[in-house]
Amino acid sequence: MIDDLPSLLYLLAHDDAAGGPYDRSRTRLLVRAAALVDLAMRGRLTEGGDGTVVVSGAQPTGDPVLDGVLRDASAGHGWKHLVRRHRERTLTEVEDRLVAAGVLTAKAPRTPFGTRRLTVTDGELPAAVRARVSEALRGNGPVRDVPAADSALLALAAAGRIRSVVSRQDRRSLRARIDACTGSLAALAPGLEKVVRTLPTTMIAAQGGMGGS
Repeated sequence: MIDDLPSLLYLLAHDDAAGGPYDRSRTRLLVRAAALVDLAMRGRLTEGGDGTVVVSGAQPTGDPVLDGVLRDASAGHGWKHLVRRHRERTLTEVEDRLVAAGVLTAKAPRTPFGTRRLTVTDGELPAAVRARVSEALRGNGPVRDVPAADSALLALAAAGRIRSVVSRQDRRSLRARIDACTGSLAALAPGLEKVVRTLPTTMIAAQGGMGGS
C-alpha cells in the first residue's frame, strides 16, 4: 500500500507521456518537501526555537526514503536547507521504491546519456490520489476537516504548479482554500509552512543552477 507523502506526491507529478515527472527539477524539491511534511506529521521532526529542525526519537521509520531524510535532518539544519539537500537522491529513491513495489515499470535509457523511462502500471492509482486532492480543493467543508495528508498534497501541488492537479484557474478562483491548506502546515512547524510557500522561488533558483544538489 502506497501511503507515504513522497510517493503520493510523485504519483501526482508523474507524466506517462514524458516517461517520468512533469518537471524533474521541480519534482525533486516537491518530493523532499513532502518527506519533511510526512516526518513532521509523524512527530519525528519538530522546530527548535532558533528555527532549526529537530529530530525526535531514535528509531527508524522503516521507510528507507524517510529514514534517509531523517539522517539528513540530524545535523541541525533549517527547513529550507533540508528541502534543497540531496533532493536528486531522494527523488531517485522514491522512484526505485515504486519500481520495486510494482507501481512503476522502468525501461533503460535509449542512449548512454539518456534517462530511464518510467510508466505507471495502474492508472487508477494516480487518479485516486488526484481525486483526493480535488476533493480537498473543491470540497464544501471547512479546511480543518480535510485529512492532513490531502491538505498537504494540495499545498505542494499548488506550489509546484502541477497543472494536471491544480490549474491556473484553480489557483486564481480557489486561492483562499489553497492558502488555508498551506497555512495549516504551521501547526506542524512555522518554518515548514514558510518553506512550502516559498517553493516557487526556490524552484526558480534551482533551475538556474543555484541551491545545492
